Amino acid sequence: MNSNTTRVDELTHPTRFLGIDPGLNRTGYAILEHSLKCPVLCEGGIIRSNQESNLAARVHEIGSGIREVIEEFHPDIMVIEQVFTTPKFPKSSIIMAHARGAILYAAHDAGVPVVHYTPTQIKKLITGSGRASKEQIQHAIKTELGLKTVLEPNDVADAFAAALCHYHSMRVSCF
Repeated sequence: MNSNTTRVDELTHPTRFLGIDPGLNRTGYAILEHSLKCPVLCEGGIIRSNQESNLAARVHEIGSGIREVIEEFHPDIMVIEQVFTTPKFPKSSIIMAHARGAILYAAHDAGVPVVHYTPTQIKKLITGSGRASKEQIQHAIKTELGLKTVLEPNDVADAFAAALCHYHSMRVSCF
């Protein structure tokens, strides 16, 4: 395959990234396309679970919501934030792991490959600092995508940050 064929293929079928910021209450998702010049924002949103439902029902809601996003947008790859633990809040990582399990199941079931990045990797690549705040991430995404306002809620910005992290990682590895 020559380089002209690759460029035509990118124009007719750009790579579509599904970025995920997993959570049991709210999971942020972002659809980003790779274009020849810059990343293109396609869609972003959140999937909520009913906090009054039992754990199994909530995990099912997250998994079903991700399945719907995959069916609608047909991503080529999913980029998801890895679980992180903190000594102060160990229960948070367990809760996030439940949501990640449902998300990974939906991706695998649909045949979508998954790439994982740590929160520090994402923050460092997007802002230059592995300790960036949620607000810094939101402003970096606003600037990168040429938006007039920051993305709200921050779960959506974090999902775009994950997708952009892989977008930039792929661009570096292609050259």
